[in-house]
Amino acid sequence: MTSSHPQAGAHRPIERVLRPLRHFAAHKLSGAGLLILAALAAVLWANSPAGDLYRHLLHTKLGVSVDGWSLSKDVGHWINDGLMGIFFFLVGLEIKRELLTGELSSPRKAALPAVAALGGMLIPALLYASVNGSGPGASGWGIPMATDIAFSLGLLALLGDRVPGSLKVFLTALAIVDDIGAVLVIAVFYTADVNSTSLLFGLGVFGLSIIANRLHVRSPVFYFILGTLVWLAFLKSGVHATVAALLMAFTIPARTVIEGPAFVATLRQRLDALAGASLGTKVDPAAQADLVEDIEVLVEKAQAPLRHLEHYLVGPVTFLVLPIFALANAGVSLGGMPAGALFDRVTVGVVVGLVVGKPLGVLCFSFIAVKLRLADLPEQVGWAHVTGVGCLAGVGFTMALFIGQLAFGQGPAVELAKLGIMAASVLAGVLGLSALWLVSRRAAGPGQPATVRDASSQ
Repeated sequence: MTSSHPQAGAHRPIERVLRPLRHFAAHKLSGAGLLILAALAAVLWANSPAGDLYRHLLHTKLGVSVDGWSLSKDVGHWINDGLMGIFFFLVGLEIKRELLTGELSSPRKAALPAVAALGGMLIPALLYASVNGSGPGASGWGIPMATDIAFSLGLLALLGDRVPGSLKVFLTALAIVDDIGAVLVIAVFYTADVNSTSLLFGLGVFGLSIIANRLHVRSPVFYFILGTLVWLAFLKSGVHATVAALLMAFTIPARTVIEGPAFVATLRQRLDALAGASLGTKVDPAAQADLVEDIEVLVEKAQAPLRHLEHYLVGPVTFLVLPIFALANAGVSLGGMPAGALFDRVTVGVVVGLVVGKPLGVLCFSFIAVKLRLADLPEQVGWAHVTGVGCLAGVGFTMALFIGQLAFGQGPAVELAKLGIMAASVLAGVLGLSALWLVSRRAAGPGQPATVRDASSQ
């Protein structure tokens, strides 16, 4: 006889197998840790005796053809144009949520992270350009503008309650604004010759998706079909296909059909009816099934599609999409590097932009915004905290690698950019963690635990 205890399934063999995986997936650092492992694996593979296999796999052609229409890309492009579309779609969902209900939902709340992100994009780009001028690496100016939200927040989580929660919110909002800027840069400056027919078709389908939102269409399948058409049209147009993924995210409905109080009252009625149908000696299976279906429909109406999709995609993006991207793009072939690669202008420009430009831009623009009374520092956050966060924002890994591929393609400069990105990300992470740890120690005082206190005087 099966136990009715709620924990009865906890001792099943499959539960014992899955429990460690669930604990790992729930940990704040798991995503960043997996990215690091994937990047290390890529570097080791690219420099191993099987390095030629690594490069051959990435350049293997895969395609589809239907009645004369064909689409063929190598594996690397399918990852960067296709798989990363899922990542950009999730980024778009996060941006829309933040604009509607989060830290970007009002001008006052959005002012500081928006201005800080602007400084964290402009100063690194200018420093990179000053190092490279009009030389062969000039097109890589967009690389040090990027912030890797997974890595930066994962590193900040290492400090636990030693840093104020408002600082984590500030870094999240800053990184999201940074993502908006990066997508705009990709769309405007890293787009090839545009096929206007394909682009207009894609924009037309995108407009249809907006109309569907206004008509309260909520089916994820419907938006998936339209999104696929927009993605294909953008891919053929020359505008980077990931821009299509982000645009489609903004058409996903963000409101529920039924509000909280009405949902609770209706759900209580259905549960009471279900309890009545399940009591007594004669149970009505048909009535039970109908009531359960009613409850499922009710729960679906109480969920916003945007929130539902965001929750559904976080796991696959964190544990599948981004590690695959890192594995495909972080494989720097050190053996093929020219002598003095660390001092090449591309490498130096990336490192200076991310390690120096990011904290300088974030700190200076934040200071100007506060002094002009455009924004306020978050609660319990001082200027030393802002400096530390600026350093962490210099961890540009995922988006920086992505822009590097767009800027340099398969040429030797992309290998130098990868070297600079990884070196800069390590330096920026160490500097950011060290700065914030020192701030927490100073705030706690000698011999006291490093917990958060009021930092307004810092």
